[in-house]
Amino acid sequence: MHVKTLTIALVLTFSPPLLAADAVPAMPQSVEAWAQSMWDFTRNPNPLKDPRQFVPFATAATEPAFYAALGLQALDPAMWATMLNSMMHPATYGAWMPLMTDPDIYMKWLSASLDPNFYTALLTQFSDPAKLMRWLMAPVDPRVIALMMQPLNPAMYVKWMTAPLDPRWLQAGVNSVNPVLYLGWLGAMLNPTSYGELWKGLLTYPVTGTAQPDTASYGTAAFNALDLNAWTRLFTLPTVPQAAPPAAGTQALFNPFDPNSWSQFWQPPAASK
Repeated sequence: MHVKTLTIALVLTFSPPLLAADAVPAMPQSVEAWAQSMWDFTRNPNPLKDPRQFVPFATAATEPAFYAALGLQALDPAMWATMLNSMMHPATYGAWMPLMTDPDIYMKWLSASLDPNFYTALLTQFSDPAKLMRWLMAPVDPRVIALMMQPLNPAMYVKWMTAPLDPRWLQAGVNSVNPVLYLGWLGAMLNPTSYGELWKGLLTYPVTGTAQPDTASYGTAAFNALDLNAWTRLFTLPTVPQAAPPAAGTQALFNPFDPNSWSQFWQPPAASK
């Protein structure tokens, strides 16, 4: 009983809200932030999905400080726990699947390939004299020196020895037995937004502020071919407006195809008062 209670407590303590919609983080603004985003599998494919993000990423990736920051982060066990948790997160599915299923990404890269500004922005990264000088001065860069001195830092070994007690590593272990994690992955696979904007429009029935009519409004409502309810509306007869009853004192029209109209000939006349 105590083991079950402890397990439930760990799940509730270390499990993130996997089914909740996470806020989309902003694009990194520094070299160190770009290096840190490479450990997050819910964010690292972003430069591949948008050429406008690939240009600043290429700017950061051609800096020597980028690799110095990656080296320092690789020596921290907490970064490996962060990477493991991000790989287990359901948002990873929606971050990587559009690379294979969203044609809008390929259209963006096709447009970028025809834009001279895109090539200019990339080529200037390799012809910047200041950047070339930073590469030449990299051996005396304090960040590179700090990376080289890490094997002599006892705090690094203490971090690795105490890594099993790090809440981020405990979270990764508890999430493997958390049913919410698997429900989150199932929800991400069934979510049309995980496959790009095109599939989002095709697989999502449009919801407007007004209620949808019960019968098919031909030529006005959007038709979703993958929605079974939309197919049933095609075989629903449109409502026929009912004719208003004739006003008092007026003669109703005679319909020869209506038996009731013929029966009116044999109605006794109303007695006058």
